[in-house]
Amino acid sequence: MISAKFGRYLEVPLAPVLKKIPLSPNALTVTGFVVTLCAAVALAFHAVLGGVLLLLGGAFDSIDGMVARTNGKASSFGAYLDSVLDRYSDAFLFFGIAYYLRNGLTGVFLSMGSLIGSLAVSYARARAEGLGVECKVGIMERPERIILIAMGALTGYLVPMLLVMFVLTNVTVVQRMLHTRKQLMLRDK
Repeated sequence: MISAKFGRYLEVPLAPVLKKIPLSPNALTVTGFVVTLCAAVALAFHAVLGGVLLLLGGAFDSIDGMVARTNGKASSFGAYLDSVLDRYSDAFLFFGIAYYLRNGLTGVFLSMGSLIGSLAVSYARARAEGLGVECKVGIMERPERIILIAMGALTGYLVPMLLVMFVLTNVTVVQRMLHTRKQLMLRDK
């Protein structure tokens, strides 16, 4: 939702800065992944540090595509690499959170449930697009998840944040399923 509404609007005003970034889009993707892995490890032991690192990793994740488009370096492999590394990042983040909350079954359950919902959100889009249906609908995409995790870690409200994420990731899957069903039914008529 955030990326759909604001993602491309920032490219034009940031273009002069984006053109000066010396790293390739794929290097930015990998750098963001490594920073996010560090955030996942930090989240397991120190939530605030993990939240700060996650925001830094999220910054890399948000600019890799902008740099690719601005500099004419967008590629199918770059988009694929970004998607695969995002899934790994999500998994490590939720495992780090589950470890941090290991003394409470509720937090562990919500962390794993949010992981399942997050992976299902991505899969629902990928599968729909594999069937030829554009599927960017939903209220809980990756930018929203990263912001929620970071804010939960920075404020100490990880469990309430996980509850919100658990519910909204699964609502997003249902939104995508209904959207895809509607589009496929229209196409199949």
